Parts: sequence; C-alpha cells; structure tokens
Amino acid sequence: MPDVVVRKIMTTMEEIHHEFGPEPEVPLRRVAAVAVIKNPFAGKYVADIAGFMEDLKPLGLTMAQKALALLGGDASVVEGYGKGSIVGTAGELEHGALWHAPGGYAMRELLGDAAAIVPSTKKVGAAGTRLDVPITHINASYVRSHFDAMEIGMNDAPRADELAFILVMSTGARIHARVGGLAAEEITGKDGLR
Repeated sequence: MPDVVVRKIMTTMEEIHHEFGPEPEVPLRRVAAVAVIKNPFAGKYVADIAGFMEDLKPLGLTMAQKALALLGGDASVVEGYGKGSIVGTAGELEHGALWHAPGGYAMRELLGDAAAIVPSTKKVGAAGTRLDVPITHINASYVRSHFDAMEIGMNDAPRADELAFILVMSTGARIHARVGGLAAEEITGKDGLR
C-alpha cells in the first residue's frame, strides 16, 4: 500500500459554559484532531484499497493521543466520541470509509476499550467543506444526553487530492440535557448499546 503522507494536523477545543440556562459546575469540552493527508487513490478507480486501513492505524493513534492531550491526558474524563472524513473532489466517498477502523479502534484502545461503536460520517467536498461529526457515549450508544455533534472544517483542506480525517472527543452530556432516555448512570455495559 502507499505511504501515508501528512500535510498538516490541526487540533482544537471548545468549552461550553452555558446554553442560556444556569452555568454547569464544569463546562462541557469538545476536542477534535484533524489530519490532512495525500489521497493515494485520487483521480482513478482502484479496486483494492482496504489494505490502506492498516497503514492508517499509527495516524489514528497519534490523532487520538493529540485529542486526549487537549483534555489533559486523562482518559477518564472522556464520555463521548465520534469520527469523520472529508474526501477531496478527486476522490470517492469510499476513500473516506478507510478511516472507520483506524480512527475508531485508536480511540477505543486509548480510552480503555470503550464498548460503543464510534459514530461516523463522511462526505466529498472542496477545500473549506465543513462536517458535522456525530458524538455518542463511549460505552452505550443509546445514552440520549450524549447525542451531539462537533462541526469541523479547514479553510484550505481538503484539496482535490487529499483526505481530511477527523477524531472528536467530549467530556459529557449536552449542556442542560433534559429530554429523557437512557441515562449514563443506567448503562449496563454489556452490548455497547445500553
């Protein structure tokens, strides 16, 4: 498989203090790591691309470590996660799907084998395209208070022959979450769903 050629990595954190209601004791933090790499399959159809996922695993781990570092390096504060891909216009949507295993497994491993599947989204777009990366609870996908998203984008990426891979982590539920459903303290931890 081709080499992973990184053009740049961006990390960012947002801290949410309130949503028009009372300020919580601890602000909600959402962090993201974005890696922009050369798309080795851009401009042509390549039937066998799955092997590139293995080559992306070290990048996934590096990005997960960078995101966690923004939160102080303590995996126990992470309650939510998600991942996404933006494929430059010379690529195809399936190139973004290459991020599923490397991005998801990197976060799950770093966070102590989190049980829930890492939610994901992807799209093809030009430089400046933004992506709403879905977030769910790390151990139970049905925890409604943690259904969230973080919008990510870069003004100069992805270029036509690039891929932008994204990892997102959050420290808790939406500020003022109050619409019911399975609560985090009710997780049984058996199936990654409940």
